[in-house]
Amino acid sequence: MSELTKRIIIAIPLAALVLYVTWLGEFYFKILVGAIALITVWEIHRMMRQAGRPGYFEASILIACSIWSALFLPRMVTLVLTSLILIITLISLIKRGSEYSERWLSSLFTGVYAPVGFLMIVHLRDLGNSVDGFWLTITLFLMIWGNDIFAFIGGKTFGKRPLAPVLSPKKTWEGFYWGFFGASAGYLIVYFAAVTYPLPLWAIIPSVLIISLLGPLGDITASSLKRKAGVKDSSAILPGHGGLFDRFDSMILSAPFLYFCFILLI
Repeated sequence: MSELTKRIIIAIPLAALVLYVTWLGEFYFKILVGAIALITVWEIHRMMRQAGRPGYFEASILIACSIWSALFLPRMVTLVLTSLILIITLISLIKRGSEYSERWLSSLFTGVYAPVGFLMIVHLRDLGNSVDGFWLTITLFLMIWGNDIFAFIGGKTFGKRPLAPVLSPKKTWEGFYWGFFGASAGYLIVYFAAVTYPLPLWAIIPSVLIISLLGPLGDITASSLKRKAGVKDSSAILPGHGGLFDRFDSMILSAPFLYFCFILLI
């Protein structure tokens, strides 16, 4: 079985599951995204360790859970946990160079980077009423997928100039520019599919800029970490696709910025 066939067989049911749970929203969506976030934390922890920057996995999980606790725990508990993390981080920055400080800072990156991005996807789903939140979240998904697909096609067909030759040799400037068209197509599909879309059509401009600029940057960030770790994929959890970090790297960095953009526009 070819790699492309594997990718399609895995991608279609997974995409359908994600779309269905996104429609359900509420508790079901939070559980799915939270599970993806925790697995991604594990993948990043493994790569950081292989890259010679080992952290404390338990600490990373605690940090990730503290970030997500705002969704479930009383505000005072969240404030105490956040304050504790900030104090330990400040001490680690002051005492940089020691093994424990370096491990904590590595644990902090592992526990913060992906969970914050995924948490913003949950907040995006909660924007407006349930139907509005669904369409806005689907906008994020389709813009990211459209950007990736068009960037791949454009790079494969017209690519000549490397975008990041050291970190991601296969990416080209031509593919990067084509990604703008893919993100635009994703936005327009959702805009015209929705009976009542919560944003005006002109909101496509800032949305496309955010996805098309930060999506590739998130991809390059993941590529940099994988290169330092000496691995091709973040894990082998998805046959033909690699790991969850490989599938969501663009979305992790884009989601917070798109969320705040939509907050300002609604």
